[in-house]
Amino acid sequence: MRFLSISLYFVVPLLMSCHPQVSERDVPQWDSLFNGTDLSGWTTKIHHYDCGVNYGQTFRVNDSIIQVRYDQYEGDYNDRFGHLYYDVPFSRFHLKMEYRFVGELHPGAPSYTVLNSGVMFHSQDPRTMLKEQNWPISVEMQFLARVEEDQDRPTGNMCSPGTDVVYEGAVDDRHCIPSSSETYDPSAWVSAELIVYGDSLIQHIIEGDTVLQYSSPTIGGGVVDGFDPEHKIDGQPLKSGHIALQSEGQPIDFRNIKIRTL
Repeated sequence: MRFLSISLYFVVPLLMSCHPQVSERDVPQWDSLFNGTDLSGWTTKIHHYDCGVNYGQTFRVNDSIIQVRYDQYEGDYNDRFGHLYYDVPFSRFHLKMEYRFVGELHPGAPSYTVLNSGVMFHSQDPRTMLKEQNWPISVEMQFLARVEEDQDRPTGNMCSPGTDVVYEGAVDDRHCIPSSSETYDPSAWVSAELIVYGDSLIQHIIEGDTVLQYSSPTIGGGVVDGFDPEHKIDGQPLKSGHIALQSEGQPIDFRNIKIRTL
C-alpha cells in the first residue's frame, strides 16, 4: 500500500500535466453591446433618410431596454424601414439577446411585418448605404411571434436581403428559410443567440435550442433596392460586417445584448 501511494503521488501530477485545465482567462468573455442608458456606439439608418438620422426617435432607450417605437411618426409608415447598427464590425462571434413584441403595427406598414423584426449581421456599413436603399446587404436572424392561436409561426428564421447562403448542401434561393423553433406569444421575452464563424458555419439558437444552421454567406440575390452597385458584388464571400437591430413598423424591445468573439 505504501508503494501504491508513492506511485500515485508521482503519476497524478503527470496525468494532470498531459491534460492542462482551461483557465477562465482562456475562455472568451461576454461584452455588452449596449450600455443600458443611451445609444452610444450605435448608428441609425432609416429608408428615405441620411445615415445618422433617427427619425421620430424610432430607436430609443428606456429602463435598460432598446425600444423601437413609431408614436412620433407623421402620417403612415411609408416604407421607413430602419436599422440600428453597432459601430464595430465582427467576423467570428457568439451573440445573444432577448426580445419581445409590444403594441400594434404602425398604420401603413406592410402586413407581413406584423409581429416581425430581427437582427442583421455581416451587414454593410450604414455609411455606405444610399438614402433610398431600403435594407442593408446582410443576413438576418428573423424574429416572429404568434398571430393566430392555431397557427405555427417559428422564430429564429434566416432571411437574406442581397445575400445567398448554403442550406443542406446547396445554395437556397428562398429569401427566408424557416427554423424548427416553437411559436411564442408576442409579449413573451424570448432568448435568441447567433453563432457565426465568418463565412463558414452559422447557427441560430432559440431558448437554448439550435433551430437552424447553414453556411457560406455571400453577396447575391435580390430584395434589396436603391443600393450603390459598388457595394453589391455578387458572389463575394461575407466574412464580417455590422450587427443591426431591425425596425419594420412593429414595436419591439431588445435587452441584454452581449457578444463574445470566437
